[in-house]
Amino acid sequence: MKRRIFLKGSMAAGAIAVAAGAGLLSPTQVLAAAWPEAAFTAKSEADALNAFFGSADAQDSGDVTLKAPLQAENGAVVPIKVSTSLADVEAIAVVVAKNPSPFVTSLQMATGSAGGMFSARIKMGQTSPVNCYVKAGGKVYKTSQEVKVTVGGCGG
Repeated sequence: MKRRIFLKGSMAAGAIAVAAGAGLLSPTQVLAAAWPEAAFTAKSEADALNAFFGSADAQDSGDVTLKAPLQAENGAVVPIKVSTSLADVEAIAVVVAKNPSPFVTSLQMATGSAGGMFSARIKMGQTSPVNCYVKAGGKVYKTSQEVKVTVGGCGG
């Protein structure tokens, strides 16, 4: 019985090695955006948006939806979900105004390659509005929701 398992494993490993050698398992395109250090180190929401989007101007939009709890039991783990029906989504960013570093998370996409949905767990130090920004078609759109925090997550 063990000999059969050994032979099956050897055959599988050999097949994978041949596929990798032939270039069948290598990724065709790997893209990673540069880490937006200036946005993450900014101390104000406007500075973070300027660093990430190039502008702090955003218009409220009903096409951007934020799902977040009204009250988070623990600010260290607050689940959020941002979605949009806008076309040509380029980037999504989440900002918590009252955090020591307001820029919480972001996602940059290759244009036209994906739908606009982003889900994450964020840290919040205290009760604050959670602002979500979506850049689509060269414009920045915004939605916001206040989340009450009972136990702080950013050092509290």
